[in-house]
Amino acid sequence: MRTPRNDPPEVTGETDARPPRVRGTHAPERRCVLTGVCAPAQQLVRLALSPTGEVLPDVLAKAPGRGAWIAVDRTALEIAVTKGKLKGALARAFKTGEITIPADLGERVADALRRVTLERLGLEARAGFLITGNERIETAARGGTVALLLHANDAAADGRRKLAQGWRVGSDQEGSGVEGTILPVDRTVLSVALGRENAVHMALIDARAAARVLALLGRWQFYLGSARDTANGDLAGEAGADTAVSCDAN
Repeated sequence: MRTPRNDPPEVTGETDARPPRVRGTHAPERRCVLTGVCAPAQQLVRLALSPTGEVLPDVLAKAPGRGAWIAVDRTALEIAVTKGKLKGALARAFKTGEITIPADLGERVADALRRVTLERLGLEARAGFLITGNERIETAARGGTVALLLHANDAAADGRRKLAQGWRVGSDQEGSGVEGTILPVDRTVLSVALGRENAVHMALIDARAAARVLALLGRWQFYLGSARDTANGDLAGEAGADTAVSCDAN
């Protein structure tokens, strides 16, 4: 039986050079210090200053004090660091020239985005919203209760296709081409993150849990230079918003 609130969205084939939009009703917007692009804060990466003046990623936007936001991928960020463009932009944003930008800032941002996304998957698993195991996932998929299908990047193609087919059948999306999302990590990393053996395929069985994961995953994928996840991207609308109520630099 079809479960409307857990339906996967329609595949559009669209790609986007900007961070994936997140739909909803309320979200403060922030301006990228490098490009001037305004977008909901949860789609950008916040940079903050340590007490010693070192620039560090603050991907959960919880560090106190003034922050600066970026809406670029890793390649663009590393070029901006090398050419000194980021330092100039941050000096203006932080209103101080006493800042130190680590040479490996691009790697630190990637590590932080990876960590928070995997931690979210672990939280959803502990809450009972994430299931693993091919048989269990296929049963849930054909029953219409899968909101988001995920795979390790070393998962076999035939296994991905079989589960995706079950998902399409269970959600009345046959012929749509909707598929699961391949994560930017392998089964070993996922198994550690979830505390489960051989975590190759995963499914979120709650739409809001799927939206929470997808919001983080979309930002991580964008930073790594991937196109927006067109098969599942609209699920993120349940976690956030695209109606701007402000657009500032902090």
